[in-house]
Amino acid sequence: MPAVEETQIIKYLSKYKYIGATKKDVVSVVTSYRSLTYDLQWFVFNDGSSKELFTIQGTIPVVYKNNTYYIPICIWLMDTHPQNAPMCFVKPTPTMQIKVSMYVDHNGKVYLPYLHDWQPSSSDLLSLIQVMIVTFGDHPPVYSKPKEQIAAPYPTNSYMPQPGGSNSFLPYPTAGGAGGSNFPPYPTGSSFGPYPPTPAGPAGGSGYQPYMNFPQPTAGGYPPAAGYNSSNPSSTGTITEEHIKASLISAVEDKLRRRIQEKVNQYHAEIETLNRTKQELVEGSSKIDAIISRLEREQVDLQKNISVLKDKEQELEKSLETLESAEAINPDEAVTTTAPLYRQLLNAYADEAATEDAIYYLGEGLRGGVIDLETFLKHVRQLSRKQFILRATMQKCRQKAGLAG
Repeated sequence: MPAVEETQIIKYLSKYKYIGATKKDVVSVVTSYRSLTYDLQWFVFNDGSSKELFTIQGTIPVVYKNNTYYIPICIWLMDTHPQNAPMCFVKPTPTMQIKVSMYVDHNGKVYLPYLHDWQPSSSDLLSLIQVMIVTFGDHPPVYSKPKEQIAAPYPTNSYMPQPGGSNSFLPYPTAGGAGGSNFPPYPTGSSFGPYPPTPAGPAGGSGYQPYMNFPQPTAGGYPPAAGYNSSNPSSTGTITEEHIKASLISAVEDKLRRRIQEKVNQYHAEIETLNRTKQELVEGSSKIDAIISRLEREQVDLQKNISVLKDKEQELEKSLETLESAEAINPDEAVTTTAPLYRQLLNAYADEAATEDAIYYLGEGLRGGVIDLETFLKHVRQLSRKQFILRATMQKCRQKAGLAG
């Protein structure tokens, strides 16, 4: 793509949040489909508010019954693209009529599962257009408008393409539910699919490309009228009242059949939408019930913990009151023994431990130079004699008390 066009696209996307990703998406589409153009236009929402949005419009090639047609579309990109799915519309030319289905409503808005399940990380406009091409190939979104014809026994092909300049015409489908339009007196037959004729070219002011390379049918390729036998010997080649009556009856039947089919398709699409909404509501209700159950369980656990904490608080308060009202404790009397022998053992053990600590700190003093060697040896001899006597006393007390060791 030329740098000028890329600069123009960036200018149009200046108010968008994700300019880089949106520009990459648009460039890939415009490069792949030359029949699509871009512009910046105002879009009016259902609530009456309007916003200037980037739009891609033009025609896309759709293959229907081995023939290629160009369907006019318009894609509006939200200012948060690609985080939000774009809005797609079918824009019929003056010679076309929208065919309402589960994929296209009466306003031309396109509904696709690809749009409903739009993922910002994996979805893009190029894949969206390819899905539209495949879907429209199975379910054409538009059909041709028939023109009012009264005098001719067969419908003229003034509104159909005439490739090669031949007077024979391609068996195109006629209107399927176009309200208020008159049908030609000759019945069209139900074997033709609902597909549009060529849109008006540049001279017609529609701005869409013409349909391409229509096959040339053979002479007599148009289906005969229902109820009319061309081999009847009584045929004179003129229109009789029976012919007109049969044609009108067939046209009314086809019109009613198409309208009923459109209503059925419309209601079917609405039912599917309601079913999806119902499923989402049921899933949401299940999630809400699960959340409520979890909250109730947590509330019960919280009440239990509060009760336990209150009990502990009462115990602490009672302990504090007891300690505050109690008299001062003498450390020497804090530990008492049940017999004098055990008291002697306890006192000997305490003295021996104190003697051990004294010898240790004398060694530390000698190492630090606080006392000299002679003083160290003098006190260590005294303490060692005392320690020996204390240990002997403990050994004898243990033997008298019958303790192990």
